[in-house]
Amino acid sequence: MSQSVQNGKRVEQFIPPEGVPITFAIGSIGSRLGAQILDIIFTAILIFTCGFVIAFTGILPSNVEAMLIILLGFLVRTPYYILSELIWNGRTLGKKITGIRVINASGRRLTPHQVTARNLMKEVEIFGPMSLLASIEYQSAWENGLAGAWLLVVVIVPLANRRRQRLGDIIAGTLVIDNPRSVLLSDLALTPASASSQAAFDFQPEHLDVYGKYELQTLEDVLRDSTKTSNHKEIEQIVRTITRRIRYEDSVKSGQELLFLNDFYRAQREHLESLKLFGTLRENKYHEDTRTETRRLI
Repeated sequence: MSQSVQNGKRVEQFIPPEGVPITFAIGSIGSRLGAQILDIIFTAILIFTCGFVIAFTGILPSNVEAMLIILLGFLVRTPYYILSELIWNGRTLGKKITGIRVINASGRRLTPHQVTARNLMKEVEIFGPMSLLASIEYQSAWENGLAGAWLLVVVIVPLANRRRQRLGDIIAGTLVIDNPRSVLLSDLALTPASASSQAAFDFQPEHLDVYGKYELQTLEDVLRDSTKTSNHKEIEQIVRTITRRIRYEDSVKSGQELLFLNDFYRAQREHLESLKLFGTLRENKYHEDTRTETRRLI
């Protein structure tokens, strides 16, 4: 990846196998702090509810109840963060509200191991020291000082590095980026020329089940670039990658690359919109792998 600054934001760019450069804006400290506060509120509500139920039912001995209530913070908080980011593709409720998400720093698919590592480190970075400071009357002065110094280091680390990674992100190899709502513009698929012309390439459902909304929007950005013609190297590379990925057996003749991409774009868009009518949302090309790995963990 390479980093630059655009419109006052730190931007990372990498080139995936499809050959189309993809740019990500690094999430701001404010949005990350806002997401963390919201997630703490949500988990605190869950912890309070579980603790109330345990105390109200009285089905456990008092000493067991006390120990379980103490452990509720870890038992509720850690699954919340891990399962949320696995199911929602790198987002918790707080991150969804503030418009940020977690990705693999190398540009590859975010793995369950990375999600687990970064969120377990959150216990060491934030919640453990905060618990010590909350019980200040039971700790010595030097213990409280160490906990405060550790929290200071945790705050300084994302401020001091270019990617705004906290310690958990550095260990797990992840980044937190802005995740603006993607909108597929209508005029590219519904221009008079495209609406009146018959598609030169046919695509079967198995061809259209590979990619998701994110890849479709990336392709849309390419097709809107008037500087790229059919014999452009980037266009040829994209066509080769797509045909290989979807296992398209028909050949794409030289000079038909843009025609192929436009036909594929319209067919893919119609396919995703028809799935959306039945409640199926496909964010990106990893939708099948994400569901499979999540089931295994659950």
